[in-house]
Amino acid sequence: MQNASDLQIAIFVFPMMALALYVLFAIKVASQWDKAIVLRLGKFYKMAGPGLFWIVPIVDTIPNWIDHRVMVSPFAAQKTLTKDTVPVDVDAVLFWVVWDAEKAALEVEEYRAAVDWAAQTALRDIIGRMMLADILIGRSVIDKQLQQVIDERTTPWGVTVQSVEIRDIVIPQDLEDAMSRQAQAERERQARVILGESEKQIAESFAEASQSYINNPTALHLRAMNMLFEGLKEKGAMVIVPSSAVDTMNLGGLSGMISLAQNNSPKDLK
Repeated sequence: MQNASDLQIAIFVFPMMALALYVLFAIKVASQWDKAIVLRLGKFYKMAGPGLFWIVPIVDTIPNWIDHRVMVSPFAAQKTLTKDTVPVDVDAVLFWVVWDAEKAALEVEEYRAAVDWAAQTALRDIIGRMMLADILIGRSVIDKQLQQVIDERTTPWGVTVQSVEIRDIVIPQDLEDAMSRQAQAERERQARVILGESEKQIAESFAEASQSYINNPTALHLRAMNMLFEGLKEKGAMVIVPSSAVDTMNLGGLSGMISLAQNNSPKDLK
């Protein structure tokens, strides 16, 4: 009787254990952003997820889980020569997403590493075809070219590039100092040009004003009196007048009259 009871228990327990193991290995759960690549006997069978799905243990395998979120991959090109043989270090960020999970799993071994290498080689290639000045002022152009080149390389893998952004461009320190001095010299040159243009405009204004005094001596004398008044109204002021202006504008007589008037004025009360 005892052996019969043990046999019944074994008949009941073993199928239940087998069923539990089957459920344990057969049931899978994929996150909202994941797709599971299911192979049946080594061949592509289906894409499963997100959510709950079943596979046949031993017969079905899941070699890859593909993330459908936007991925951010920083990459760099160090000591890369430009077209004018200047070594530069460039850092960039790549934004990309998998649009076809089947291609990403079956067409390339490691699609993440493949995207990173494609981005890095594309950056080096574009830098090598551009002059340093174009690289420094044309980041948006580099971004568009990188996006186009990388997207062409990754499209067969089921990956699309949304955008590429250049973060930093580092040039040699001695070249940076030379460019800084050049920029400073250019600013000084522009300042001198502006000063020269201002002097030219002032000279033209004086030339126009002189035309008003050519045939009008009275106006010239009034202007001379105003100049002397402005210069001598402060106590202790000294006015230096060119000798040519003394004869032309009759400043000698005017200054004498002003000096006589100052000497004959009442003294300040003490």
